[in-house]
Amino acid sequence: MQYLQPAAVIGLFALLVLAALVGLLWLSRWLGGYRPQWDKEQPFECGIPPTGDARAQFPVRFYVVAVSFLIFDIEAAFLLAWAVAYWELGVQGVVGASVFILILLLGLIYEWRKGGLSWSPDRTGRDL
Repeated sequence: MQYLQPAAVIGLFALLVLAALVGLLWLSRWLGGYRPQWDKEQPFECGIPPTGDARAQFPVRFYVVAVSFLIFDIEAAFLLAWAVAYWELGVQGVVGASVFILILLLGLIYEWRKGGLSWSPDRTGRDL
């Protein structure tokens, strides 16, 4: 085993995982069986039978706020990494982080001015 190449070891591990997966799926099917029934096949969510279509449309504003949250969440991750390496980065790190924050601040101001952060429609009644 110790003479195998690392790629062969990874391949062997993948085959063992695949065999375990297939074996467990077969075992659960064999022991548990499958008896389809009408009430088992019905969609069910949060204790209430669903009403209407599952493909409800959300306003674009919802997605704008969600993407904004993701962008600023990733910004926090970058700034955390920058803060950990603050002393090793020196002046170039401070300038780089400042430019990064400035670009994001300009984007936030632009989005705020365009109304992307408000949940209500603008004065004209349009939704973005």
